[in-house]
Amino acid sequence: MQKNKAIVFAYHTVGVNCLKMLLTHGFDIPLVLTHEDSASEHIWFDSVRDLCAENQIPFITPSSFDNPELIIQLKTIAPDYLFSFYYRQMIPSNILAIAKVAALNMHGSLLPKYRGRVPINWAVLKGETKTGATLHVMEAKPDAGDIVHQKSVTILPDETAYEVFLKVAEIAATTLEEVIPDLLEGIVPRRPNRLQEGSYFGGRTPEDGRINWQDDAQNIYNLVRAVAPPYPGAFTEMHGKKYIITKAMLASLPNRLITSRIGLDVVDQRIYGCCGDGRVLLISQLFLESNEVSPVELQQILFNSTKE
Repeated sequence: MQKNKAIVFAYHTVGVNCLKMLLTHGFDIPLVLTHEDSASEHIWFDSVRDLCAENQIPFITPSSFDNPELIIQLKTIAPDYLFSFYYRQMIPSNILAIAKVAALNMHGSLLPKYRGRVPINWAVLKGETKTGATLHVMEAKPDAGDIVHQKSVTILPDETAYEVFLKVAEIAATTLEEVIPDLLEGIVPRRPNRLQEGSYFGGRTPEDGRINWQDDAQNIYNLVRAVAPPYPGAFTEMHGKKYIITKAMLASLPNRLITSRIGLDVVDQRIYGCCGDGRVLLISQLFLESNEVSPVELQQILFNSTKE
């Protein structure tokens, strides 16, 4: 008898891709738990709610798990599996225990590296050359359970976190698909998740995008890539105004051109970010609030600031 009844906790594009994979392979999904979209958040990812509506899958959006009626509802379903695909809340142990075979989570890194929040952004920020997706057993401790399966993707030198995320979202579905035959038989491949060999990182806030121009150019460029749109963006402040860098690349100033400024400067009608190690970023897109700033406009701003 196939073990194919599952309750799915899902959100985001990874949630959509993995939920589609379960449906493709004949999983019985009586219930999906997802999130209400926040009006304060820029929603750039695919909707689990829409997918459920299209496929007539019942879904709910609980604000917390501290609800006896919810626990009864989940226990009544008596699922073989619980799956968590980019769900934004930690699922407590009493709910994990409801799964008759296993509770499994899809994480956007190569565990045990980059446990915790926003792993793709952290991997880009830290200059990694690869990351991936890991399906693992859920425990009360985040991203700590045994590894079921994982697959990797490369991070190219100029890719943004968003571009890497799209690759991870695709490989996550493949990671799941490759173990579905075992899961349907009630078999969960497991190997240790050696936490001592990995790392844990917390969430990030828009303030973490602040640029320290005294830092090395590579580190600053990694920050720009890690928080480029649709994320909030790397920023610098001048005279109380926030300038957001959305596109840039590592570059070198031609030998005939010089700048003594640390931070934003305009040289030969191009915008540069001048870094603490003497190297520069060539900035191809700079915004002040919602308005793009041209080299001519920035040069005038810099000129006026020298007169103050």
